[in-house]
This record gives sequence, structure tokens and C-alpha cells, in this order.
Amino acid sequence: MKAAFLPVGALLLAAVVALAQNDTARARSADSHFDYAELAKAPEKARSRHNPLAGDDTAVAGGKKLFEQHCAECHGAAGEGGKKAPSLIVPEVQQASPGTLFWVLTNGVVRRGMPVWSKLPEAQRWELVTYLQTLKIESPATVTGAK
Repeated sequence: MKAAFLPVGALLLAAVVALAQNDTARARSADSHFDYAELAKAPEKARSRHNPLAGDDTAVAGGKKLFEQHCAECHGAAGEGGKKAPSLIVPEVQQASPGTLFWVLTNGVVRRGMPVWSKLPEAQRWELVTYLQTLKIESPATVTGAK
């Protein structure tokens, strides 16, 4: 009698795995209408800029506060992205140079709805960069909620 349940159990397990993979693919494709090409548009001079606030815990705290005030509405409370803006915890963003992130913040991506933040004082833009670089890169386990 137990042998008759084995194929059903295996089928159920396969269905659960397939659903989890679908959820991961769906989460990734939801973000796929955003591209990260703007990062590549940063000029070499901008990309090579050093973050003067790198490693400053006060800058991280200030950047987090600024993020919550100006960015979280579109990018999500933890930078996970949403309908209006892409995730900031993807490798494309997390592996970008500080200068590249600063350049994108300064110039915005107006055609995609991201405002130009050049009126924000330079020190505050560097605080945002410092905070952004503390966010954790998204993994498939993060996307599906698996542990």
C-alpha cells in the first residue's frame, strides 16, 4: 500500500519545486522591464570617482534616511524594486562603482521616471551611494522567500 503513495508524493514534490521555480522566474521577469543600461552610460571620469564617505557609518545612516525619504516609494523599502523602479539589490547595481552610482543619482533616468537629484547636495548624494552599497545582493533564495 505504501508503494502506491510514492509516485503521488514524488509528483507533489515535483509540483512544489516547479512552482518555486516559476515564482523565481516571475519575480525576475517582473524586474526585467527595467534595464540597467544607464549604469553603462556613465563616462569613465564619473565611473572612476572615489566615494569620499566610503566606510563612514554616519554616512550609511544618513543615506538610509535619505533613501527612505526620496527613494523607497519607488525602489521599495529595502531596495527590492517595485512597479515603478528596479531593484537596487541586483549584481548590476551592487557591483557598479561608487562613481557610477553617483553619476546616475546626479543625472537621473528621466525617460524611465527617475528624477535628477543634482539639486541634492553632493555630500547627501554620496551618503545615498554609501547606503546603497550596504544593501545585500538578491539571490534566488531571497526572491522565492526560501531559507
